[in-house]
Parts: sequence; C-alpha cells; structure tokens
Amino acid sequence: MTEEAEAGSLTQPFAIVALVLILARAIAELWLSRLNQHHVRAHANELPPAFRGIIDEATYRRSADYTLAKSRFADITGVFDVVVLIAVLFSGVLPWAFERFTASFGTSIWAMAGFLFFLGIALSMLALPLAWYAQFKLEERFGFNTTTIKTWVLDRVKGFLLALLLGYPPLALVLKLIGWTGATWWLWGAAIVITFQLLLLLIAPAVIMPLFNKFTPLSEGALRQRLFGLAQRTGFPTRSIEVMDGSKRSRHSNAFFTGFGRFRKIVLFESVLAHEIGHYKKRHVVKLLGFSIAGVFAAFAAIAWLARQEWFYRAFGFEHQEGFGVANVVLAMLLFGLMAGTISFWLSPFFHVWSRRFEYQADAFARATMGEAQSLIQALRKLNEKNLSNLMPHPLYSGFYYSHPTLLERERALRIPG
Repeated sequence: MTEEAEAGSLTQPFAIVALVLILARAIAELWLSRLNQHHVRAHANELPPAFRGIIDEATYRRSADYTLAKSRFADITGVFDVVVLIAVLFSGVLPWAFERFTASFGTSIWAMAGFLFFLGIALSMLALPLAWYAQFKLEERFGFNTTTIKTWVLDRVKGFLLALLLGYPPLALVLKLIGWTGATWWLWGAAIVITFQLLLLLIAPAVIMPLFNKFTPLSEGALRQRLFGLAQRTGFPTRSIEVMDGSKRSRHSNAFFTGFGRFRKIVLFESVLAHEIGHYKKRHVVKLLGFSIAGVFAAFAAIAWLARQEWFYRAFGFEHQEGFGVANVVLAMLLFGLMAGTISFWLSPFFHVWSRRFEYQADAFARATMGEAQSLIQALRKLNEKNLSNLMPHPLYSGFYYSHPTLLERERALRIPG
C-alpha cells in the first residue's frame, strides 16, 4: 500500500461526496421517521372516523404504540448502521483487512472470494445484538414473538451455512470469468448470477424453505375444496395448498406464493388467495423478475466501470492496480455493495409507485374473481388488526417505505366500480 493510499481517505474528493451522500440519507431517514412519529401521535388518542367499525379503540391505540416503538428502535439501528458504515469506509480498516488477508491467504480466486464472503459475514454479525433485541424484547413486549433462543440461533447458523454453500462457489466462478473472458467478464458474470437466482427460485420452495419451516398440505374439507376451486376457476396451476408453521416464530400474519412451475408453493396465513393469484395472472412476478435481471446487469456494468477508476479506490484508502484484475474487481464489488443502499434509498419512492400499482391490480383481480369486494376488505382489515399495522402513516413516509398501499387506500380503490 502506498503512502498516498494510507493517508486519510477523506482527503480525496469522492470520499467527501460519498460521506455527504451517506449523511444526507441518514438525516433524511431520521427526519422522515420523526415526521411519521409526530403524525401517528397526533392521531393516537382518538380513533379516526374512517376506522370506526373497522377496529376497536384499544387495538388502534396499541397499533400506534407498536408503530412508535418500532420507529424509535429503527432510529437507533439506523444511526448504528451509519456509524458502522462510515467507520468501515473511512477509518482505513478495509485496506488494513485486505492487506492482512492477502498476506496470509494470497490473491487466488478462492482467496478473493473468501475475503468478500467472510467480510460480509463479519459485518452482518455486528448487527446481531440489535436483531436479538428486536425479536426478544420489542416483539415480545407486543405479544408477537413465539420463537425460542434455540430456534433463533439455529436460523442464523443455517443461514450462514446456506450462504457458504450457495454463495461462495458462484462468487468464485464469477471472479474466474475475469481471466477467461477479459473485459466482457461482467456480462458473463451477470448471466451466471441471474441463472443461479432463477435456480434458487425454482428449488427454494422444495429444498430451502423446509429447512426453516414445516409445510403440511391443507387438510381435506370445505376450505380446501373452495381454494382449489378458485385456483381452477382462475386458471392458476397448483397441485397442493400448504400450511406453514409460521406461528413458531411470530404471531404476525401474511400470505404468499413462491417458486415456478411444478415447484410453486402456496402458503396461506389468511384467505387472500385470490389476490395472490392476481399477481400471477397479471404477470407481476415476471415483470419484477425482468426488472431484477436488468438491475443485475446494471450493477455488474457499474462494478466493471468502477474497477477501472483509480479515484474510486483512493477515496476509500485502497491502492489501484492497472487493468481489470481480480483484486480490483473484488474491491469494486465490496465498495459498491457498501454504498448501494445509499443510492437506492432515493430511488425507493419510484419503485414503490410501481409496486403499489401491482397491488391495486391484484386487488381488482380478486374483486372481479370473487364477484364482490367485501371479503377481501375484511381479510385486509383482519391482517392489519392482527399485525398492529400503522393505520395512519404520514404520506411522505409511506412513499419512501411502503411497497403496499395503506388499508384505507386499498379499501377506497376496492369500492370504486370497475
């Protein structure tokens, strides 16, 4: 490492730009959080007229308390994340760790992939105490936590092992492409990552998800017959409808389907199957997948470009090597990954507009399929009540953080003839 690289990275122009972007996001998040907290408190003591007959006053006040408690805790975790990010990027710890790691393990493909992998694990472990508090203190206080310490620990051990098994080899393969394909490595790398992601979507319902939860076919009876009848009536191909033991971790409720083809899995917590089928019939999954694929190619293109920029490395205290060697690409991947959230935060409102449009379309499909809207409205009310959802978010806050419309927004849309 050169003397210039060892010098404080904040002497570099882009380092100052990066720091300003990180702080701007942190300030915006805290401001949005406080704005939302003030909005919730302003409506917490009296049940708004729009919710009378939907939810009782005690549950409404409890949902406000839960929202405020989560928001205050999110402020703490947000500040913690920013402090860690700034420390990691600008303290010189990353160049120091990279130098020590390569001195011990070299710069082979497997070593470089190992550096990225284990650094990611190390950074994620810093947040474990906060995750533990959220599960066993915050969620416990509001009656949602049902997991045990053993299950919580096992989930994280399983997650680590899956990341090692499913993440390390593909990462090494992507890095190997640099020597095989030269300057076009990023096109092949993106293609490999996308192929691997599609494979995971295919096998996850049958192989990965059962490692964490137990799935059992819905028992014979009127409910099963109605659900299969709905699937057949809408042309939704499924061979089984299963119940997941989500209650062993949380009392929160949800519903989803996942997977492709014969590996597709429907999981029901509440009777909103028609809405979930709407996502399938409207091809929302395919559209989101296409957007994700485009995002992967864009990310790899950005990494390939940054891997050639000397100013990018020096901003964070690294020494740049000529060409597009493995070490440059690894460092570009690392720094890009650390900064990506800072950029995507400002784009989130645009993504959420698109996501909400899909939710409205799925709701409309469910209304048309069922021949009425009230059953879905009742299901949405029940989900919001059981989850103590924030029923009165500030519009600006929901624009940044809510991928789904609020309960009242969905009810209004469902009541419009269409």
